[in-house]
Amino acid sequence: MTLVPVTSADLDGAEVSWFSALCSDDYEFLGVPNGTLRSSWEHCRDILLEAEKQGFRNILAPSSYQVGQDTLSFVAGCAPLTSKINMLAAIRCGEMQPIMLARTVATLDHMLKGRLTLNVISSDFPGEVADSSFRYRRSKEVVEILKQAWTQDEINYEGEAYNFKEISTDPARPYQTGGPLLYFGGYSPAAVDLCAQHCDVYLMWPEPKDMIAERMKTVAAKATEYGRTLDYGLRVHMIVRDTEAEAKEYAEHLVSKLDDEYGQLIRDRAHDSVSLGVAHQTKARELADKFGYVEPNMWTGVGRARSGCGAALVGSTDQVLSKIEEYQKMGIRAFIFSGYPHIDECISFGSRVLPQLKTVSLPEAYGRVPAETPATPLGVGERR
Repeated sequence: MTLVPVTSADLDGAEVSWFSALCSDDYEFLGVPNGTLRSSWEHCRDILLEAEKQGFRNILAPSSYQVGQDTLSFVAGCAPLTSKINMLAAIRCGEMQPIMLARTVATLDHMLKGRLTLNVISSDFPGEVADSSFRYRRSKEVVEILKQAWTQDEINYEGEAYNFKEISTDPARPYQTGGPLLYFGGYSPAAVDLCAQHCDVYLMWPEPKDMIAERMKTVAAKATEYGRTLDYGLRVHMIVRDTEAEAKEYAEHLVSKLDDEYGQLIRDRAHDSVSLGVAHQTKARELADKFGYVEPNMWTGVGRARSGCGAALVGSTDQVLSKIEEYQKMGIRAFIFSGYPHIDECISFGSRVLPQLKTVSLPEAYGRVPAETPATPLGVGERR
């Protein structure tokens, strides 16, 4: 019995994903720039290819205006290089005209033959400081237009930011039935409302288990108001070794050269640095003991030099497995892991933990991926 109602209550397994550092977020020593780990096309591609080799089922391709790779360009470039792994592409709502975004997503979905998932985000654009409630209203409109484009013959929409009438959806027909799954993370009431009404997977950052439980209950209650259920996901860093002592030693090694003033600079340059979710990560650090552990095996040291996801599971293979199993029992069905350096930790987790987990692809579990090429204009449908 899960903590809250979930869409995939009977799912025997979880979607286990890795992370590609598109936004200048790879280090040997946290907060110490290393030219060999820059977010170049080659390096980010290699993280993805290693994740596919290890057997991860999805990979998060984040979005931010920092030195690195543009998300959708990166996904397009990697589509022909991969054959099994899904790609969780972040889309910043309002960045692209929504009907053209729907068409871009349809193109990528066909290129990947249904291996596309989307992380809906609502952060400010470079040079923009918009009211939070407006950003979420705009994001809601974008998502509603995307859904029309993927499920109807025409787009007809009247909103605050967008107005469209009788726009054919032929150019925006996706490969997947109903379009890609929508993953979403946000802590404000407006964010929770958007996810509860329209998205499929609610993503959380690492906090003590009782705080995660309260977060899930809040979101589930809002989803119930819309007659819906969601699946839940956890984004967390990983440091797993053969023993707990080795894992803790590596955690200390990772921050051994960190200058906290520079770490603050890294946190502040992210566009989500003042969000409510980031405030929760800061609170977790404040609650931690003198070694940075806010609960057994959860270390908040990563957040000293990173906005957003700011904690890691640190422990032996058995300890990390036990934590993952506890989360699954709560109702978490999607995990997005990462570690520093990303390729090394991908191999570490992939060799130690991943073989002992039953993994699934959520788009396949949801029945979104057709067995054969669909009858869409980009598939085998009539050309007109």
